[in-house]
Amino acid sequence: MAFDISRKAFLAGERVDMQGLASTLGVDRATLFRWVGNRDQLLGEVIWSVAEPTLRRAFDAAEGEGAERVSIAIAGFVVAVTEAEFFGVYLRRERERALRLLTTQASSFQHRLIDAFEELLVKENVASGATSLLPVRDLAYVIARICESFIYSDQITGEPPNPDKAALAIAALLGVVQKKHSRANHDTDKEVRS
Repeated sequence: MAFDISRKAFLAGERVDMQGLASTLGVDRATLFRWVGNRDQLLGEVIWSVAEPTLRRAFDAAEGEGAERVSIAIAGFVVAVTEAEFFGVYLRRERERALRLLTTQASSFQHRLIDAFEELLVKENVASGATSLLPVRDLAYVIARICESFIYSDQITGEPPNPDKAALAIAALLGVVQKKHSRANHDTDKEVRS
């Protein structure tokens, strides 16, 4: 119940507030902490509960095989994240906490993200017979860092998030010739066909 209320608030762009949550549930904060951990732990779980199905949808929608499919899938995930208004609201409202929870060991989020990327890499390597110069775990970590660099660029450098650059960087890392991975290329293709 506490998790569901928190997830609903997060998706609505509202702050997840432990005191308010405890009041809504009719319990004291100590009880709430026993149920869900501290606020950072709860936020990490809530964010992963949104990210994980987003990743799965991007993976399922990606065509091709091997490095090309990995590149397309992760680019799709980055686009979905940068276009999620509720996520942008959270990043602007809680900049430092968000970056700490999403990009460090302060929560399990990054570990889970790397696990998901590693799973996709292994699956596609098996399907295509491809190999990598880097161990798959390290490659998944580098891909996660590339995604972070472009998803959180407004928080890190002041530049707007740029999923197209993330897609290009991941494709280059994986040795994929960029085709229609980016929205910019896709929009240009549409204009040419019109």
